[in-house]
Amino acid sequence: MKLGVFGLNSKSTIGPAATARLAVQAEQLGYESWWAGEHVVLPSPRVPPAPMNPEDPILDPIVHLSFVAAVTQRLLLGSGIIILPQRNPLVLAKQIATLDTLSGGRFQFGVGVGYLEPELNAIGVTLAERASRTDDYLGAMRAIWYDTAPVSFSGPHTSFSGLDANPRPQGTIPIVVGGTTPGAHKRAVEQGHGWYGFFLTPEQSAAQVQALAAARPRFDRPAELGELEISITPPRPLTAESLAAYADAGVHRLIVYPLPVEDEAAIGEYLESHAALVR
Repeated sequence: MKLGVFGLNSKSTIGPAATARLAVQAEQLGYESWWAGEHVVLPSPRVPPAPMNPEDPILDPIVHLSFVAAVTQRLLLGSGIIILPQRNPLVLAKQIATLDTLSGGRFQFGVGVGYLEPELNAIGVTLAERASRTDDYLGAMRAIWYDTAPVSFSGPHTSFSGLDANPRPQGTIPIVVGGTTPGAHKRAVEQGHGWYGFFLTPEQSAAQVQALAAARPRFDRPAELGELEISITPPRPLTAESLAAYADAGVHRLIVYPLPVEDEAAIGEYLESHAALVR
């Protein structure tokens, strides 16, 4: 079982000293990856389904992961997830290629369509078009990363021609698709190297693995994507029993979340105890 950590680009761990200390600790303890989520803006006052209070700080994941890259050597650096329809695809492609270069190819591109309507609307995206923008933007980003120059792309939301952007990624940027909807399953089968489920129990994880397996014959999966890697953030601390249950469900990576992310010392203890459990 691979072990990652999520959510330390928020709340009490946003400062440089805490980030550096915890990232180095995670790497020394054998954690495989470090994942950062995002919300550009939050509704104030808080309204459902907002996951955070508007006064809770959360750092931009690309900037945060660039800092983590500078203080570590082996940790994979994942966005968990970037709300892709809120981003300009060419600007984001440049940012990711930059992080890929500076980190030595350690970035994992976790993407989702988003769900928080006030945030989407504030950035000029509607719920109705979030899925089509996500697929369009992924296509545009793959084109500018991998196609032979001069690069052209034409989609429902993005069109360009006669362009190039360097540096190109050092290799293939792994795409990890988040979401539990049929649309997310289709996107994961067709475009994802991995799939990410958030706050799922072992039983819920098993159901999602089965749904993804059922989706596989219905959609075309490029051979170069390989086996779909399953990542899960559990809703509560792990035990030996739940760890075994996740493994039995077909999970490849657990990305633990040291809630409530309020006490730096408690987070360090959490990282130690979970590393020992997985070992």
